[in-house]
Order: sequence, then C-alpha cells, then structure tokens
Amino acid sequence: MANTQANEAEQPEVAEKKNTVVDTIQQLGQTATPAAESNIYCMTIIGQVEGHIVLPPQNKTTKYEHLIPQLVAAEQNPKIEGVLIILNTVGGDVEAGLAIAEMISSLSKPSVTLVLGGGHSIGVPIAVSSHHSFIAETATMTIHPIRLNGMVIGVPQTFEYLEKMQERVLRFITNHSRIPEGKLKELMFKTGELTRDIGTTVIGADAVKYGLIDAVGGVGEAIRELNRLIEQHRGVRGGLVQ
Repeated sequence: MANTQANEAEQPEVAEKKNTVVDTIQQLGQTATPAAESNIYCMTIIGQVEGHIVLPPQNKTTKYEHLIPQLVAAEQNPKIEGVLIILNTVGGDVEAGLAIAEMISSLSKPSVTLVLGGGHSIGVPIAVSSHHSFIAETATMTIHPIRLNGMVIGVPQTFEYLEKMQERVLRFITNHSRIPEGKLKELMFKTGELTRDIGTTVIGADAVKYGLIDAVGGVGEAIRELNRLIEQHRGVRGGLVQ
C-alpha cells in the first residue's frame, strides 16, 4: 500500500518532466541525450530562418531569438567544449541569418557545421561560419542574390541598400571560406540554371570543390572533427596556463 502511494506521488513529477522535454523539443528542437552528459552542444537550424516578421504557423521555422541565447549559454557553460550546428534550411531573413552566422563565428570554443538536406540562401553564411564545415554528399546549397519582400520604393537609395546588403553577405562568405570572390559572384548571378530565379544550386562535392565547404561528410565525420578541434583547443589552453 505504501509503495502504491509512493508511485502515485511520483507520477505528477514524471508527467511534468515529460511535458518539459516535449516542450523543449517543440520550441527549440533540443533535448538532453539519454545516455550521458556530453561536452558537445548540438544546435539545429531547420526550415526557414525567422527574423523580425512572424511567419505563418504552417511554416517550419527556426526563430533567431531562440538561437542567440543558446549560443551565449554554450559559450558561458564551462562543461560545453564544442558546438555542432546541423542545418537543413531553405534560408530566410537576411539580417537574422547574418546575426546567427556572426554569433557562431565569434565563439571562442570549437564549432563545426553540417549541412544535411539543404543549406540554401542565407543558410550559406551560417554553414561557413564555423571552424570547420561539412556537407552531406546529397545535400544542396542554393546561392542567389538577396531579395526584398513587401512594398519597394522605386528610388536609387533602395538599390544602394540592396547592394550594401549583398556586399555584407558576399564579404562574410569569402572571409569564412576558401571560395574566391569572383567565383562566388559567378555562381550567385548565373542565369539559366534556376527556372524561376537567378543563381546556382551546388551539390555536395561541388561545394567542396569550389572552396565553399571544407569536406563532404556526415554526423560521424563532423563529431570526429569537432573532438579533434576540442583536443587541440585543450592543448592551447594548457599551454597558456603553463
């Protein structure tokens, strides 16, 4: 009888814990691993990158205001030694995507990005922002000029603004990858390949060939490389302490 009462008392706590895990998965796509606590923090960027405008509820989105606190927490947590970013995104808000990319590139801890499925549009700067980047063999990346949604004022200043925004994206990609600026512009402004747009779709090995991504690989390769970078980072820190 006592055991039954104890089990009944534990049930609300178990239910509350399960609800917390489900909420975390639904809101952030994150949950603690069931095996053991890891020194690697895995962050996913899925669907469309949502910026200042809330997208319709049927859209699969990643909200940048959720990702930025996660990156800050990973940077501050002494137990986290490396960050793995997994992308399968169609792109989205340019400034939100650049903000995420800048946050990843400014981490002091080792970081690795892995493109699975697709890393399109503003997903390209995010994919190249880490210390080492991987792309799955069948994954694709669409490189194209930025666009404006909504009302557009037909004045020279609008086009100057677009040009400046485009330059920000180009500069970030070339600074964080091995692709020459001329080749990137060639891919970005290519006509005839995309039926309803201007640009290029790059698949797996081609992204590596152009110098956009460091290597072709999957989860295993990404984690092995991240562990190697973590060991290297430990050695550097140990040398500084001594």
